[in-house]
Amino acid sequence: MSKPAPSNGTGHPNPNANANPATAPRPETLGALFWSFTWLALQGFGGVLAIVQRELVERRRWLTREQFVEDWAVAQVLPGPNIVNLSLMLGDRFFGLRGALVAMAGILCFPLLVVLLLATLYASVQTLPVAQGALRGMGAVAAGLITATGIKLVPALKQNVVGTLVSAASIAITIVAIAWLRLPLAWVLLGLGGLTCAWAYWQLGRLTADRGT
Repeated sequence: MSKPAPSNGTGHPNPNANANPATAPRPETLGALFWSFTWLALQGFGGVLAIVQRELVERRRWLTREQFVEDWAVAQVLPGPNIVNLSLMLGDRFFGLRGALVAMAGILCFPLLVVLLLATLYASVQTLPVAQGALRGMGAVAAGLITATGIKLVPALKQNVVGTLVSAASIAITIVAIAWLRLPLAWVLLGLGGLTCAWAYWQLGRLTADRGT
């Protein structure tokens, strides 16, 4: 069992209290890693981002807010489901290749069985108005969870090398490009993502030069 996180002065654990990888909490065994990701996946219907952030940053403290923002960004860019990509990254970080495979198994095994069961049940009620209304309601709740989690993670951008202003501008441009202009996600990622990466690379070069002098 990991020790309780130091308080941030508000009575809640400080999610950035263990930024040092040598002292940060981590799963003690492969079994603990498997069941942690299984429990995470079983909670994540429709709004996985909010669940992942709460479980990995606030509850288990395997990642700080800043680490989570960076890792989640990489997971989104890579092909495949975001949460599966993140599980592979964290599993490999903690236990190497075995950890990556175990974490992915935890994400996929039991949730797959639940999804198959729900799909079978839904097939018999999908034409009912109450079932369609329930799905629309769950979609609204999922959107609210994702929005609330994004707002909660905004403070982490202050320490990002890209900078708060550029991050905010990138978010705004992305929303306009996808939600309003209906541009393909791939082009937005390649265009805006490439420009942002180039800006981050230039900023890192400046920081390295400043430290060298």
